[in-house]
This record gives sequence, structure tokens and C-alpha cells, in this order.
Amino acid sequence: MQASPSPAGRALGRLGPALGAAGAVLVLWYLLARSGAVAPGLLPSPAETAAALADSAREGTLATDLGASLARTGQGFALGAVIGGALGFATGYLPRLSAAVTPVVSFLRPIPAVALVPLATAWFGIGENAKRLLIAYAVLLAVWLYVHDGVSRVPVSHLRAARSLGAPLHRRFTEVLLPAAAPALLAALRYGASVALLALVAAELGGADSGLAYRLQVDGQFLRVDRMFAGLLVLGLLGVAADLLLAAVGRRWVHWSAS
Repeated sequence: MQASPSPAGRALGRLGPALGAAGAVLVLWYLLARSGAVAPGLLPSPAETAAALADSAREGTLATDLGASLARTGQGFALGAVIGGALGFATGYLPRLSAAVTPVVSFLRPIPAVALVPLATAWFGIGENAKRLLIAYAVLLAVWLYVHDGVSRVPVSHLRAARSLGAPLHRRFTEVLLPAAAPALLAALRYGASVALLALVAAELGGADSGLAYRLQVDGQFLRVDRMFAGLLVLGLLGVAADLLLAAVGRRWVHWSAS
């Protein structure tokens, strides 16, 4: 009888392909940096990028910028996710409301957050409110789309059956609609987290005195390419961490979904 793998073995099996891909990217990055195909100083090696990241950490700028960006992203994401999720459930469940709201949201969706930076700055100044609202705007539209689609796909027959059995509205929502739409809600949050980071860059480039994107702009003005790569690396790792966290939440709380 074959022994079942340990939890560490199962985790390594799941992470193996991702670690292999990351290793391949690092090797290609190193070879390209050393090949001379890009002008010296414009493409740092992985080691030089890691050294720049360590320098930022020792100077304290990394902690300051990371804290500022996380606060803006977290607050904007929470606001956008709550409003977008609630609106998505409402429009997905109520066809008349959907007919009124969907054209408005469809008009707003192609307008990126970066295009609204001058307007947000004019209205709210260069303070934190403008940045949070820009992030919330982008997240709201992304979350609404997924949640609206997921709720509207719940079979009407399920809701009618619950109603015929005497289930009140709140039980139809918590025991039929919410479980059926939960996978779409989770997908919405995972996509919204990546959109929040994209909007963060636009918001901080529009005026800030700290933050990861702000530091990228400053380093770019002085052509400190190694520090720019370090900042991009941190942004990418933040996206991966957020996605892994939400995926773990999904496996715990949306375990009935095969996806």
C-alpha cells in the first residue's frame, strides 16, 4: 500500500511548477542582463536588483513606501469591493434595476482610473481621499461585472423552489443566491485586487510624497534602474500575495465549487 504524501510534500507538489517557472525567468533575466543586448546600466541583473531592494530596506524607504501603498490600496479596495459587490447582487437579482444601471456602468468601464487623475486632483486635491476614491472606482467596476454576471446566472428555478417552500427573502439570499454566486464573488475579489494595484500606480503618479509608484517615478528621474526594478518586483509580489490569500480563502469558504 502506497503511503500518502505529507502536507509538505503536497504543498511542494502544488508549488513545483510555479517555482520552476520562476527559476526559468530568473535564469533568462540573468542571461539577458549579461548578454549586452541592452545598454549597460539599463537592465540590472537579479542580484543587482536584490541588492537595491536590500538598500531600500536598510534606508527605511521601502517600509515607508510599502506602508503608504498598502493603506491606500486596502482602503480603496475595501470600499470598491463592498459597493461593487452589493450593486452586482442587486442588478443581478433585479432585472429592472439592471436595465437602468448596466448602461451607466458599461459607459464608465472603458474609462481607466488614470484618465480620472486630473479630475480627482482638481476635486479632492492631492490628498489621500483622491487616491482612495480612484482605487475604489476601478475596483467597483471590476467587482460589479463579475458579481452581476454570477448572480444573473443563478437558475431562477432554484429561487422559485425556495419561495414555494416558504423560505423568506433573507433565507433565499443566504441559502440559495449567495452560495450559488460565491465562486463569482471570489473571482471578482481576486480580479479586483489586481485592478486595485493598477489603480494605485495611477493614483500615486498623480501626486504623492510616498508610495511604491511614487518611488518608481523618483528613481526614474535619476535613472536608478536597479531601484526601479526592485519597486516593480515588490508590486508584483504584492499582487501574487493578494491572489494567493484570496485563493486560500476560497478553498476554505467556497469548497463546494470545483473552480
